[in-house]
Amino acid sequence: MNKKQINIKHFMLEKKLGKILFVFLLLIILILLILYYTIGIIYNNGNFSVTLDKNLYFDKGLIIYDDKDYKVYRTELLAPSPESFDNISHKWLPKDINDSEGGSHNGDNYLAYTFYVENTGSDVSDYWTEVVIGDVIRNVDSAVRIRIYKNGEYVTYAKIGGNGQAEPDTVPFLDDGTVAIRHNPNFKPGDIDKYTLVLWVEGSDPDCTDNILGGEFKVEMKFNSEHIDNQSEGEEKWKREIQNMKND
Repeated sequence: MNKKQINIKHFMLEKKLGKILFVFLLLIILILLILYYTIGIIYNNGNFSVTLDKNLYFDKGLIIYDDKDYKVYRTELLAPSPESFDNISHKWLPKDINDSEGGSHNGDNYLAYTFYVENTGSDVSDYWTEVVIGDVIRNVDSAVRIRIYKNGEYVTYAKIGGNGQAEPDTVPFLDDGTVAIRHNPNFKPGDIDKYTLVLWVEGSDPDCTDNILGGEFKVEMKFNSEHIDNQSEGEEKWKREIQNMKND
């Protein structure tokens, strides 16, 4: 084998390795793009959603909706996020924030969403609500406030403070991922419960520091047909906290 043949083989080998490397880099770029768009879909799909257990509809005739003129069976409602989510004071929230007829009514740096659950069946029913918080980035949940109105009355929830005490005028989350669990009994045919959920980052919270800048979170309110193991305990804890707030 002469020198010219060796050089040709060496050139062909380099060309082949170059093609393999090029394909490998393309695959890496493709994987990164898929991850980028997947994460984008997850975190740009809104900060709040409502889900309905299909058994509540098929077995009990319960439906959820955010438009009184469009009552159809849906398993999920999605609330659009506000344009920005900088920290604010609860004192800045509108006094009539619960007066919306339905759907999204976000304001400056807060999310507000109104919807309904209705018993379209023929029997007295009940349902459970479970509010969870997840997909948390940079511990922003430590300063988040979740206010839930039900038929005009509200409770504001917050993560337990760094000092181990409840934040002022709030009920602590049940745990890091569970905000609240409630049982809603005696839901008669034709009954309608109105809910408004408000999310914001509380600027007066001691945990509202530069460390949470750029944070993300998602809240989901689940309407379930039956309770899970810890729900009875959660319901009792919720009642105790509400009573303590009234006593104070």
